[in-house]
Amino acid sequence: MANSLNEQPPKLGPHLVHSHAHEGDIPGTVNVKAVDGDDTGYGQALFPVPAEDPNDPLQWSQFKKTMILIIICIYSFLGNSALLGVGPYITLWSETFDVSQADASTLISYPNLAYGLTSWLLVPMYLRFGRRPVMLGSMLAFIAGLAGCSRATSFGGLMAARIVHCLGAGICEALPVQLVNDIFFLHERGVQLGYYTFALCLATLATLPAAYMLPTKYSWRLFFYVILAFAAALFILAFFFIEETSYKRRKHIDATVNGDQDSANATSSQDKSEAVTIEQAPVIPPRKSFLSTLQPWGRIDPDVPFITLLWRSMTYFLVPQVLWVVTSFGIIIGLGGLAFNFVFPIKITAPPYNWPTSLSGIHSVGSAIGFLLAVPFTPTSDMLAAYLTRRNNGIREAEMRLGVMLPAMIVGPIGLVVYGLTAQLNLHWIGYFLGAGMASWCGYFYYSFTLAYAVDSYNNDTSEMLMAMNVALDVTIHCATTQYTIAKEEETDRGEANGQKLYVMSSRAREMCSGPIRRPVREVCKEVLCTLMQKQQEKAPAKGNPTDQPNIIDLGPSQADELKQIASDTLILMTEVVKPESP
Repeated sequence: MANSLNEQPPKLGPHLVHSHAHEGDIPGTVNVKAVDGDDTGYGQALFPVPAEDPNDPLQWSQFKKTMILIIICIYSFLGNSALLGVGPYITLWSETFDVSQADASTLISYPNLAYGLTSWLLVPMYLRFGRRPVMLGSMLAFIAGLAGCSRATSFGGLMAARIVHCLGAGICEALPVQLVNDIFFLHERGVQLGYYTFALCLATLATLPAAYMLPTKYSWRLFFYVILAFAAALFILAFFFIEETSYKRRKHIDATVNGDQDSANATSSQDKSEAVTIEQAPVIPPRKSFLSTLQPWGRIDPDVPFITLLWRSMTYFLVPQVLWVVTSFGIIIGLGGLAFNFVFPIKITAPPYNWPTSLSGIHSVGSAIGFLLAVPFTPTSDMLAAYLTRRNNGIREAEMRLGVMLPAMIVGPIGLVVYGLTAQLNLHWIGYFLGAGMASWCGYFYYSFTLAYAVDSYNNDTSEMLMAMNVALDVTIHCATTQYTIAKEEETDRGEANGQKLYVMSSRAREMCSGPIRRPVREVCKEVLCTLMQKQQEKAPAKGNPTDQPNIIDLGPSQADELKQIASDTLILMTEVVKPESP
């Protein structure tokens, strides 16, 4: 006689995501072919595979994930705004503290050095002690440093306070990427990292309100007061919404698999003469209470080798994906953001422009417009990767998202040519905005998609990879390019500085640009530059009518000849750096 044992169905709770995706043998390769019962994104199985546990960050509600992303994006915006937004104050600080402009600019470069070192030190800490306590502690250091900046009365005191708040906010270079890796699936990373990088890029706009605060009662101190208020409010939000995201997913998945195997073995050992039907729901742990998630300490992982991580992360410089991200970020941030912020206020307040100091930060509008125009393209890398994955029979490769970067490889170098020639030859001020906007539009693609590509390639080693990337970016490239820009500023050779940017960025495009793409690039550049030379020669003032200073639009014959020579050299350079290698 058959016995049928039916247990009561479990209470319905939050839906838990299921997936059978798995990694391939090659790093960055994932089999995302969906089977019956799988949850999908873009028609493909979800990866990483979440555990049967509502406490798994991948199983959290979309609202909670979104709140964490918003908070960390705002933190990144405030941290970078406090670092780079003080560009319009360089001249004022030089006069106030009786130092040279080169020395005053170290109030940006040295804190930037601390900004990068923080990631190298704090990443092992959040791996060992948890994301939540390290983030809350860094925000307290950020707040304390801002308070010190707002009350500083000496150059040394301001420098010390700047270093303190950058030591706190420097975790924004690594923690947002780590959180995206912790709580979002593979098919979501491109979009989520795009939002983070947009917040990062939007920090360039901080120079605009910073310049407008100069004529106020509190002058430059008001800038730090405002950021301090936002940082304090953000700390309160982070305390209530940022839950610990570190999770031993493999341990829980293995426990579930072993439990299923034990249950199957027990069923097979029953007397075969009796038919036994058992409906048993998997044992799912309860969700943590809200109060338990507010604990300021996290989950301590004694298996994390703190000291070993410090040196082992440096070996990632030998990884091509990491090296590409480092060079791309470093050139765009170091020579793009810092050079633009440093050069424009000095140029625009001097003859022939003579703009007031309160407008010295308005160039960030061009960069902001460039970033805004690039935001609608944020989902394109995920969409392209999903399309190519379907064509590849469900096998996804990390490189599948890179095709959307081809337009940026063309627009970015052109923007650098425009900005460099405008600064070198005192052309119309609109050239600063056009050049910065085009370079920023290009930069958004590099920020978002090279980073997503690196995370996809080495998903399990994201933390060590971020340590290497941030040390290289902030310690070497940032400082070196800042000092190079200052040296070129003193020599008034801004065109050569931008030429170096153009060469490196064009070299990045060299491997991906084919013949049909190279021809339009050269033809467009040639047409634009030749048209510019023709218009300047037509409007050149007649001989015998000298002016007190060169007009910002009309150029004399000698300046037109100089422009022609620079344009010719630039075209030769672009032709050389994008032509194919010899077989």
